[in-house]
Amino acid sequence: MDVILPYALCGILYAALALHLWNTRWRRLQDRALSAWERSAILLPLALHSALLANSILLGPELRFGFGHALSVMLWLAVALYWVESIFLRLEGMQPLVLGFAAVCAPLPALFPGLAGQSYTHSLEFRLHLVLAMLAYSLFTLAALHAFLMALVERRLHHVARPGFSRPTGSGDPLAGPLAGLPPLLTLEALLFRILWLGFILLTLTLVTGAAFSETLFGRALQFNHKTLFAVVSWIIFSSLLAGRHFRGWRGRIALRWTLTGFATLLLAYVGSRFVLEVILHRPPSL
Repeated sequence: MDVILPYALCGILYAALALHLWNTRWRRLQDRALSAWERSAILLPLALHSALLANSILLGPELRFGFGHALSVMLWLAVALYWVESIFLRLEGMQPLVLGFAAVCAPLPALFPGLAGQSYTHSLEFRLHLVLAMLAYSLFTLAALHAFLMALVERRLHHVARPGFSRPTGSGDPLAGPLAGLPPLLTLEALLFRILWLGFILLTLTLVTGAAFSETLFGRALQFNHKTLFAVVSWIIFSSLLAGRHFRGWRGRIALRWTLTGFATLLLAYVGSRFVLEVILHRPPSL
């Protein structure tokens, strides 16, 4: 119980902020930037979340990094990156999404502590690989949230622009509320691809370090398992998307669909495989 309480408090703080921002922006369709107290308030659960993860992952006697820790770290980094990103851009539409997902994922390490890792998990090489992987996952999480928000904006704009559609008098801007404060769609798209490029570079480094470490430990470059398969497939999806953007000018719905498909595949690679191993099969995780 003592272990669960601080995790529960962290989730409640995230959820309270997500609910507040939903009520004051989306529900009332208000276009308001984050106030000073709201920006400071986000740092409170973020600091608690940081302390919990540091105590659980870095300071514990043994490394336990299961799917619950993976999701928790992903959303911790996503909130931190979003908080920095929101200083430079108006991204009010993403607040309830990011904080809402963080509220769900922050307590997961207490509910699913994972199984003890093998001896190699204490090595510097493995921890480097793990850090790169979590950074990549977090950036792709942000990219997926960006894609979801852009799809919502595009859907509303296309709905209004359909032939024969006439907006009722007094209905206001189709992008009313928090969507009205967003940067132009082209700016959001450019930001999305910058995030995708950075995430793709980190994902590539993750695969390279994973292959190098696996060869040292097992005598072969990559173990063929579900995690490896889904990770490579997601790398192919994102590389195809970025190549299509560069050579064929992919944008709009096709770019958003590829982004969400790649993220779903990447999520299956680590979180999905860890969930099956730990919760269903009760087997210790491997690289």
